[in-house]
Amino acid sequence: MTTIWPCLHARDARALIAFLEAAFGFEPSFIAGDGDRVDHAELLWPGGGGIMLGSAKANPEPGQWVLTPGTFGAYLVCDDPAALFARAVDHGAIVLEPLATTPYDSLQFSVLDPEGNHWSFGTYTGVAAT
Repeated sequence: MTTIWPCLHARDARALIAFLEAAFGFEPSFIAGDGDRVDHAELLWPGGGGIMLGSAKANPEPGQWVLTPGTFGAYLVCDDPAALFARAVDHGAIVLEPLATTPYDSLQFSVLDPEGNHWSFGTYTGVAAT
């Protein structure tokens, strides 16, 4: 069961969903909204978990949850960072940190998506998960 759903808003949510699917391998499982607007979308990460996203609100009401597009960041565990790095670059991800092995033995990289969100992928599963 997925118990944590990181959330982000996007200027062009439909384009971002297409990018996340093509470049990183996310699997859209639910998308609601009309036309270019996405009211709610869920994308599953093949290794487990997922994210939620939607279109940024042009004129949010007082008290609405507002997430500035391009300010999201996440680290995702993957089995083959080298293949994912090549896939991400082929689909236009902007490289922040090229594929490299860290001092704690994680093979990883960091990129930006078209909205400016920071994505890191690697083999490090975290101390708590081992």
